[in-house]
Amino acid sequence: MNKNNTDKPDVSYPMRLQLFLARCGVASRRASEVYITDGRVSVNGVVQTELGTKVTEGDTVCVDGNKIQLEETKRYILLNKPAGFICSLSDEKDRPTAASLLSPYFSERLYNVGRLDMFSSGLILFTNDGEFAAKISHPSSEIEKEYVIETSLPIPHDLAERFMKGIRVDGVFYKCRDAQVLSSRRIRVVLIEGKNREIRRVFESFEIGIKRLTRIRIGSATIDGLQEKQFRELTEDDINGLYASIKTNEV
Repeated sequence: MNKNNTDKPDVSYPMRLQLFLARCGVASRRASEVYITDGRVSVNGVVQTELGTKVTEGDTVCVDGNKIQLEETKRYILLNKPAGFICSLSDEKDRPTAASLLSPYFSERLYNVGRLDMFSSGLILFTNDGEFAAKISHPSSEIEKEYVIETSLPIPHDLAERFMKGIRVDGVFYKCRDAQVLSSRRIRVVLIEGKNREIRRVFESFEIGIKRLTRIRIGSATIDGLQEKQFRELTEDDINGLYASIKTNEV
């Protein structure tokens, strides 16, 4: 697990408040907008709820009363999350978080890009770069995410084909980019959108239980060499590869 520093980002003022929050590692720019509209952000002691608010160098910005500042080092982390850990910075039920696996190694505030449900394992990205998070996680980027699923019963012969053509479950349309049966109870699935619990809901519609669901790839980044709970910092080539995976739409 190597730790590589990245160059300090270029900063120019005045800067939109949501961008400042994102560059401080609070959350993605879109999530930072919610922080602002919810009245959780103050500038020089005054709560700001307008998204057009700008900050200048020397302003004191606080989130929930805690002062924040620009992160000097941008981090891009690939973690192999075990099942049983949730993708949240904190949990009211005191369940273990994926972020807690990284906190002993990094002083920066890192947050997950996208999610894996508690019972799933595999790759999850963490960063303190809001711009990176916004581009990678935006649905229009269509970055491939690859999973291997182990089932409790034999996989129906038509599941892969129907999933690739598209399936409607409880009024929601699910469609994978690719699906390949590996054995009677193992299948590989590639998604580009990843709606909430998509794979589980599709398999439930076939009355097939999932014993293990593992994400093995995000774009060009693979799980190769990472055991559960292990992580590595993305190299410049890794980051460029992820950007190259983004569909050529504006995101």
